Amino acid sequence: MSTPFPFGHSAAAQWSDALQQALDSCDWRQFPSTLGFLYVNEAYEAALPEILTALQQSTGVQDWVGSVGIGVAATNHEYLDVPALALLFTDIAKSEYRIFAGMDAFGSGELQLDDGRQAALAIVHGDAHSQDLPEQVRHLAARCSTGFLMGGVTSSRKQGAQIAGRVLHGGLSGVAFSDGVAIRTRLSQGVTPIGPVHRIQEAERNIVATLDRRPALEVLYEEVGEVLARDIRRAAGFIFAALPLPGSDRGDYLVRNLVGVDEQHGLVAIGEYVEPGGELMFCKRDGDSAVADLQRMLLDLRRLAAERVIRGAIYVSCLGRGENLFGANSAELRQISAVLGDVPLVGFFANGEIYHDRIYGYTGVLTLFLE
Repeated sequence: MSTPFPFGHSAAAQWSDALQQALDSCDWRQFPSTLGFLYVNEAYEAALPEILTALQQSTGVQDWVGSVGIGVAATNHEYLDVPALALLFTDIAKSEYRIFAGMDAFGSGELQLDDGRQAALAIVHGDAHSQDLPEQVRHLAARCSTGFLMGGVTSSRKQGAQIAGRVLHGGLSGVAFSDGVAIRTRLSQGVTPIGPVHRIQEAERNIVATLDRRPALEVLYEEVGEVLARDIRRAAGFIFAALPLPGSDRGDYLVRNLVGVDEQHGLVAIGEYVEPGGELMFCKRDGDSAVADLQRMLLDLRRLAAERVIRGAIYVSCLGRGENLFGANSAELRQISAVLGDVPLVGFFANGEIYHDRIYGYTGVLTLFLE
């Protein structure tokens, strides 16, 4: 029977103390580790090269991937805005994965493993400062045989570093896997629609003029109330625009902020470019529906895992989730354990979640490694 992946996590003022405590808390010494995941809070970002070197030297494991976040996640624990780190060891065969950094790492063709096989999918981390990051995500996903990426965008009030065998900045980095690695992944939304799907008739860049042949602002007034719609600052964090994904059979949609309204001309500006002919609906951020959708996702993953052992997990959740949406005492992480058990889990709270070939917002992406 396959053993669970060793993992550890700790919060401490000094990164050296946190690293030692995390390592001491897990039985990694008797485990044939090959690839590890490391997530650190932004308080440790300046010392990340030292942390990685210390981790490589103390464990002998050279292959690490991960990111920096304002929040760090581990089984049943959310470390939000405190100095902390979380790490997980795997024993995935070196022939079945490849660490990469940047789009130039594999040229213009398919994403390949070292032996030339096309990678099936990848866990990735992106730099929030890269303006073409959505395009990079789409292009990289297309180079995997399943078309799937999972991961998140670094969240940091500093530079926002990534880890891919070394510390780096810019673009995308991560680890690609062969189809021989048993991985299952799902996404959970953090908002719920409050009206029907509307057809965009007139729009330019991120400004929507008409929906269903009516002024866009009139539609927004109708669904959320005129007083709230007029005050975008009040509505921020509560009311959003959602863009349904064409061809999705799961009702997936991209959630984007409301940026502003023009009462004189009936316009609504959102945080995404749109085009005439597309679809848009308005939605609200709601704790109860977020809990319900996370439960739906977890039950779906439990069904997919069937009787197989879950050896480890990577969880990327939006900064707007966590205690802000699910409540205190690491409620979001504890809900995962309530359904799947106390599986070894690490991850971070991101500035955008990567799933399939897009960057989402206000979502949670859970990836499981099965026996």
